[in-house]
Amino acid sequence: MEVAEFDGERPRLRLLATRILGSESYADDIVQEAWLRLSRADAIDDLPAWLTTVVTRLCLDQLRKQRTRSVVEAATPGVHDPIDPEADALLAEMTGDALQVVLEALAPAERAAFVLHDVFGYPFDEISDIMGRSTTAVRQMASRARRKLQGMPEADATAASRAENQRIIDSFLAAARGGELATLLSLLAPDCVMRADLVGQSMGTEPTYEGKEAVAARFNGTRGATPVIIDGELGAAWFQAGSTKVAFVFHLDEARLVSEVELIAAPDVLATMDIERVRRSSSR
Repeated sequence: MEVAEFDGERPRLRLLATRILGSESYADDIVQEAWLRLSRADAIDDLPAWLTTVVTRLCLDQLRKQRTRSVVEAATPGVHDPIDPEADALLAEMTGDALQVVLEALAPAERAAFVLHDVFGYPFDEISDIMGRSTTAVRQMASRARRKLQGMPEADATAASRAENQRIIDSFLAAARGGELATLLSLLAPDCVMRADLVGQSMGTEPTYEGKEAVAARFNGTRGATPVIIDGELGAAWFQAGSTKVAFVFHLDEARLVSEVELIAAPDVLATMDIERVRRSSSR
């Protein structure tokens, strides 16, 4: 790999890392690490996309490690925040120190999704590839980021809705452990889909499960998954020796049925995610 090719991307990568991290010195470290990884990599078809992915994931891992306080992102899976074009335009025009100050209010994944989409203009399908998350997830993270940056407090109804969604996921996991197929089917949307990343596929999971019957059959009898919050979304995870080996992120529709499941097993993606265990509800 010619040094000139990387140097041509360096200013863009440094600016991206600075916006996400809020630190030029950390950004320089991230870009240098990206160069080291590039020097060890095999042939790369799309160098800018590859470098953007590496830098973004390194930034997320750095933010996660720096985070000393426990913050659970406010979220209501399946419910989209109202769009305020005027407020969004004001956010998009913010630059420099002013933007960085408000970004401090965001959790790592929210910051990355917002910066990539609202500051750098990446479409959500590309951000999905960069962050290793579904398009649904990155849209929700960017939406939550805008809501927080606009100073919109969480409504009591939203908090109550999130608690109810957690109860539904607890019931789903309990039904999976107990092999209660009928209950699983009752909690899934008819067109529910589950998608697995490449590492998950290498562990024996199909790339896609389409329809509630296929998704229910995949989870039926599954044991060992612990309820968690993953980047503000409801989920479950399998832990081994304290490390997350597989994460499942659940997205609910407006009818409070599971409409999408992400299966994430790639270590470099798991390393970027905020994962917090939650206590199972005793109700079913």
